[in-house]
Amino acid sequence: MRPYPSRGPSHSSFSFGPGPLSPAIKALIVVNVAVFLLMWFMPTGLKNAVQQFLGLLPVSIFQDFRLWQPVTYMFLHDTTAIGHILFNMLALWMFGTELERMWGTNAFLRYYFATGIAAAVTTILISLAPFPSTARMFDTVTIGASGAIYGLLLAYGLTFPNRPIYIYFIFAIPAKYFVMIMGAIALLSSMGGGGSGIAHITHLGGLVAGYVMLRGRQLSPANEVRYRYLRWKMDRARKKFGVYSGGKKDWDKHIH
Repeated sequence: MRPYPSRGPSHSSFSFGPGPLSPAIKALIVVNVAVFLLMWFMPTGLKNAVQQFLGLLPVSIFQDFRLWQPVTYMFLHDTTAIGHILFNMLALWMFGTELERMWGTNAFLRYYFATGIAAAVTTILISLAPFPSTARMFDTVTIGASGAIYGLLLAYGLTFPNRPIYIYFIFAIPAKYFVMIMGAIALLSSMGGGGSGIAHITHLGGLVAGYVMLRGRQLSPANEVRYRYLRWKMDRARKKFGVYSGGKKDWDKHIH
């Protein structure tokens, strides 16, 4: 995380975080925390049943057609580890607020859910691979907003590549390198053994989906046509209003 500079009329200071909650960020945090608290007070049996029903469970999607799970799993968090939801909601606020202000609420929500769903699809596809290390993913529940959060992290790194991010509030590194480190950790962890591989596959899916969405938008034919059209309009405006670059040969021309 990093402190944000805050400049007043007569002095400079630093404030923690990107400022007040934007509309989508506020709604997402409220829903996630409300679901977390509700499940916190549930009996263990009911809590497990809810996770099986709303969490991401590939076997249930194929056998019971629970097609809502790639969306609903993002709103469930581990109630035995408060750090799970704490980190996700803090990262959502820190990295998502500026993106929502830049993109607008609707575009931000589309990106958030698209990367979260893509992370779920990645987990489902990997669970179908014919390897012992991935077979257990088919009947294991995955919960949490981390896939979408990693998508936001990727977007933040591409949008503000040189912004410093403070690790443990001490070591500052540019956002682009922070994203690379987090992606490498997710990749290496997903390739290793142990019980955490499922979550890291989901993280990696969110990162890859975010990259494809953002780069694809930049390279799409529609954007190229739009760019050419805007360039054409600007060139026409320059000619219409007689805008010149300057120089001795232009001294006798009327400049607007």
